[in-house]
Amino acid sequence: MVFPNRDNSRFEQGEYAQFRQYLEKACGILLGDNKNYLIDSRLRKLMKDQGIQSLAELVREIDRPGARNLRQEVIDAMTTNETLWFRDRHPFVYLQETLLPELAKNPGDISIWCAACSTGQEPYSISICVEEMRRRHFSLANKPIKLLATDISSRVLDQARKGIYEPLALKRGMSDERLNQHFVAAADGSWEIKPEIRRRIDFRPINLKENFSTLGKFDVVFCRNVLIYFSSELQLQIITNIHRVLKPGGYLFLGGSETPKGLNDLFEIQYYSPGVVYVKK
Repeated sequence: MVFPNRDNSRFEQGEYAQFRQYLEKACGILLGDNKNYLIDSRLRKLMKDQGIQSLAELVREIDRPGARNLRQEVIDAMTTNETLWFRDRHPFVYLQETLLPELAKNPGDISIWCAACSTGQEPYSISICVEEMRRRHFSLANKPIKLLATDISSRVLDQARKGIYEPLALKRGMSDERLNQHFVAAADGSWEIKPEIRRRIDFRPINLKENFSTLGKFDVVFCRNVLIYFSSELQLQIITNIHRVLKPGGYLFLGGSETPKGLNDLFEIQYYSPGVVYVKK
């Protein structure tokens, strides 16, 4: 999520503050003091379609019993889903070349969780890494590998489940070699991910603010480039909860600029060139 730095005073400050409080309470997103224009640009059409005249009225409406659909539309509109294939590349190389062969030595299945999966590029990138390693390593050929992908936005999850992407979206990180190997071209110019890549992934709606202990235990968690939009208190709550669902010695990948408070109390840093992964203490 990228919030440009400019001001616009379409909404008066009192109702803007009220909406900021609602958004942080609902999904943890912490808007800055001068993001009035951002709400205007993202909610203008929704408010017009609903006949809502002000932010104060919008907050009243979404707080009403039975307003679940409207609440979800607001959250969908306010969560920017900036994503690309094999983002930063090195975490996926390390997962593929080092962690998967290492985890294959352990009994039982390998479980990976991709939190804040957006429109599916990250979990599909992980699944492609798994598929390629299955073909190269005998130890992984028949190893059960489960991948959970979650997001708060039902809209992006619907897109992710389809596994269909336009050429412009695929240019953001997908090589021609992998495109031809793992996708099928459609008559309309789009590309569809192959079934063996898609069926490995379970897409589910999850709010990272809530308790996710019922998800099970994981060997690896990708929670990249999402914590930066939360308060330091919520960041600590989320990484503490992730620590609880990781198996002993499990691995956590964060975004390059994410070093939340309390991280070193829960995880040890393991360096690999050119990145780091956090290992559960």
